[in-house]
Amino acid sequence: MVTFLGTGLLGGNFTRALLSKGETVQVWNRTIEKAKALEQYGAVVCNSPAEAVKGSTRVHIVVSDDAAVNEVLQMAEPALEPGTIIIDHTTTSVAGAIERTMQWAAKGYTYVHVPVFMGPANALDSTGFMLVSDNEETIRNIMPWLETMTDKVLNFGNVTGKAAGVKLIGNQFLIALTAGISDMLALAKAVDVTGDDIATLLDAWNPGASTPQRLRRAIKGEFDKPSWELQMARKDTRLMLEEAERGGTKIPGTATTAAQMDKWLADGNAKKDWMIIASGDL
Repeated sequence: MVTFLGTGLLGGNFTRALLSKGETVQVWNRTIEKAKALEQYGAVVCNSPAEAVKGSTRVHIVVSDDAAVNEVLQMAEPALEPGTIIIDHTTTSVAGAIERTMQWAAKGYTYVHVPVFMGPANALDSTGFMLVSDNEETIRNIMPWLETMTDKVLNFGNVTGKAAGVKLIGNQFLIALTAGISDMLALAKAVDVTGDDIATLLDAWNPGASTPQRLRRAIKGEFDKPSWELQMARKDTRLMLEEAERGGTKIPGTATTAAQMDKWLADGNAKKDWMIIASGDL
């Protein structure tokens, strides 16, 4: 018996995928209509978290944040089976993941934080990435279950909470990327370039492909043989800001980066590779 607490877009499709694989799944959601929508696929809808976990030794939870995880698990606790394994897919704080791991272990239960890089379509198709970090025995015990939900499980070792940190870092990159796209579209409007023009450029020239290489360069601190000097990158940034202002718009992400460049320039790094700004705050 499997339980899913939280059946929004992600939890709902996780449930459907498990049902399609022959699992019996009991579900609960704060908005009951979202849970009832899964009845047509064979889910057993329950009116409370406690009712949903009865008879299950494997409980998955996908809710909004640390507070919601704590609240829902507190409601479920009176009916948890001895030795229940709780698998939490919620994006949470590192401290919250560590604290819950310790608290539930003290109560005789295994809590494992398994955040994901999966959209609803991935949850339904059992694709995308799951992240895990815990002691080796725990990971070994839950891995067969995770591998039925995706074939891409990234194991970050035995440091509790690391998976939570990696998840937040990944989301940070997505947010920064979207902020960059926002600035790009604003500048494009200012200089009379269309979105289709930008798409044509990126279809041919994919700067995202160099992200791992850029990251490794920043980690290693290799800035003495520049491919783009910081002073030249700052000059181009000035041109971007001037064109945006002339076009009556703002590119706030670029302005923030320009301010960071200025700090490094003031510290004598004009001829260093511009990636030096990624090496940490001055």
